[in-house]
Amino acid sequence: MRTFSMFQVDAFAERLFLGNPAAVLILDDWLDDSLMQAIAAENNLPETAFARPADSGYQLRWFTPLQEVDFCGHATLATAHVLATAYGVTGGISFSTKSVGILRVHSGEPGFYTLDFPSLPPAPVAAPPHNLITLFPDGWDDVLSRSENLYVVVRSAAAVRDYTPDFAGILALTGLSLCITAADDAGGVADFVSRYFAPGAGIPEDPVTGSIHASLTPYWAGRLGRRSLRAVQASRRGGRLDCTLAGDRVLITGQAITYMEARITIPAAP
Repeated sequence: MRTFSMFQVDAFAERLFLGNPAAVLILDDWLDDSLMQAIAAENNLPETAFARPADSGYQLRWFTPLQEVDFCGHATLATAHVLATAYGVTGGISFSTKSVGILRVHSGEPGFYTLDFPSLPPAPVAAPPHNLITLFPDGWDDVLSRSENLYVVVRSAAAVRDYTPDFAGILALTGLSLCITAADDAGGVADFVSRYFAPGAGIPEDPVTGSIHASLTPYWAGRLGRRSLRAVQASRRGGRLDCTLAGDRVLITGQAITYMEARITIPAAP
């Protein structure tokens, strides 16, 4: 039998039971891909992150309950928090990834972390998917895309908060995940708000999604005419992100809190 420490962290959370939960395992070496996927499926959280030491930092991979993904922000934040609080890692932490290169995380005040991500501006979609009008009968301002994500800019923050997702319709978007966003026209704590739906990856609605803010930040910086922006992901759990466009990088600051430390026991490899 093999035993591993596993942590569950609420990322982009000011206190427990907010933000986005992620499981984190710090390994000496990778487990079989099928075993890491099975652990993620058993956890049934939006993401389970696996990290191992490499060179002067760590290699990092992320799994939803259904598949490995190319980029995850909140589980990167959770992993940095576990390394800082449970493994005594100080200063900046570098993570090498398969798809988005080097990601860096810097700790600030206790519980606060700044993610240093590439800026991934979305591109306008010339011909929106044919069923988009069914999903948004009141229309939209912009439709954009980046990687597997479709970004629909709607006309009010209330339309984001009140949106009722049609998961079958979202799945019909040829495998695309859907982000809806709008400027916060209520003059509240945010400059823009968003929600994110990825039923094809086993995540009907993601509570807080750091990775999409690598695209939302350059978009809204251009629309609103400033580099520093306050963002709120308006899911049921909700989360706040402070975002800055810094050239070809996006800096995202948020909090993280450990909810649970556990030991998991897995049969030895044959």
